Amino acid sequence: MSKPVAITIVDSHTEGEPTRVVIAGAPALAGRTVQDMAADLAAHHDWFRSAVVCEPRGNEVLVGALLVPSTDPTCATGVIYFNSAGLLGMCGHGTIGVVRTLAHLGQLAPGPVRLETPVGVVEAQISGATDGIEVANVRSFVHRAGVTLQLDDGRTVHGDIAWGGNGFFLCEDHGEAIELRNLPALNHVACAIQRALERDGLSMVNSYPVDHVELLGPARDPANHGRSFVYCPGGAYDRSPCGTGTSAKLACLEAHGTLAPGEVWRQESLIGSVFDAWYARAPQGGVLPTIRGRAWITAQGTLLLHPTDPYRHGIVPSAVR
Repeated sequence: MSKPVAITIVDSHTEGEPTRVVIAGAPALAGRTVQDMAADLAAHHDWFRSAVVCEPRGNEVLVGALLVPSTDPTCATGVIYFNSAGLLGMCGHGTIGVVRTLAHLGQLAPGPVRLETPVGVVEAQISGATDGIEVANVRSFVHRAGVTLQLDDGRTVHGDIAWGGNGFFLCEDHGEAIELRNLPALNHVACAIQRALERDGLSMVNSYPVDHVELLGPARDPANHGRSFVYCPGGAYDRSPCGTGTSAKLACLEAHGTLAPGEVWRQESLIGSVFDAWYARAPQGGVLPTIRGRAWITAQGTLLLHPTDPYRHGIVPSAVR
């Protein structure tokens, strides 16, 4: 019998949202840049993505992070992020998880570390006694402000389309309580917004899909400034406050003149976890966001893909009879 394919992984969670870092066992990827390698992964090795993060070894919440070489001499590594639906441009909580994993493995030198992602270089560091991890994200900006959407359930909502490393539609007048007990209604509105964006030709920014919906509301804890429900591609909600979503939120706050550079914004997630965030203005417009959160290692081990297992590449539509 042929030996199973072995994939070495370290799992963590960042403020509740899981990350699975692939250490070894990935297929060789063609391309010079991380963006090139991500394109090759999507085009020729998508089985690997689904095997790592989809059932029966993963779930719809899990985000994968594949460490790859970087051609940028200032970067410690390249990282390709993915989930059950496909590749991601950037992932804030995932970057915090990668840094925590590198530290856990003894592969992180003191001071800042630079990581190359498909959408640009980000810089991170473990910050002081709090053991939080700060991530200086890619430039974030409002792509289209004041968008009106007529949803197929009859309601009208308004919001901004923004880039934070992924494409987001941010909405405040959705009419729903940002509470875990209200999850079915939140999912319903987010799906209706996605359909309306696609129908109205508003579903792309930076050549990436606007595939995240961020529903906003007041914070539950008076120490915080806002609360969000973030609907991700694949149908899961983000347990963390979402790093790229918080970056998009900072871009909106700056564009509307409601948060000054360097002023800290504390963003709650649906489960109550928090990211601290602040920004500097970008010379070309928009903001340069920094996100701070915490991550914990939860497991490490080896995924085994047996050649006789019909679901070795994940339970995906092509694997279901």
